[in-house]
Amino acid sequence: MKSLFFYQTDIGEIGIAENGQAITNIYFQGESVPKDMVLNETNLIKEAAKQLNSYFAGELRTFELPLALEGTEFMRSVWKALCEIPYGKTFSYKDVAQSIGNPKAVRAVGNANNRNPIPIIIPCHRVIGSNGKLVGYGGGLEIKKYLLELEKGLS
Repeated sequence: MKSLFFYQTDIGEIGIAENGQAITNIYFQGESVPKDMVLNETNLIKEAAKQLNSYFAGELRTFELPLALEGTEFMRSVWKALCEIPYGKTFSYKDVAQSIGNPKAVRAVGNANNRNPIPIIIPCHRVIGSNGKLVGYGGGLEIKKYLLELEKGLS
């Protein structure tokens, strides 16, 4: 059974979910949350919230949390590549496709990026269009812009 708890942050309310061993999801305000979750502030969720608040305060650049990722092998390879994008930097979808050894999978990388269940911690906000434009973000482009500006201002 998954536990979920909500926190007010610099980007609005977010929900943090865990499965008893690892963080499984971050939900942005307004996103639908599965009904089978229990509202419970566990120690792991508290630690994730603490690290997120440190990130928003510019004090943390790398998260150290156990993560449980459900997705295809390809998706997990994309999410792993996202974690390797340096703080304060951006990659295009093409850059990510090349980094996983599949340069023609730009569209599939975009799809995997869009399905990232743990945004911010897995920094899908660091992926932009090849023309340098901000494109798609589960929390909305304003949040993506905020996160990128936060990182660029402190990097």
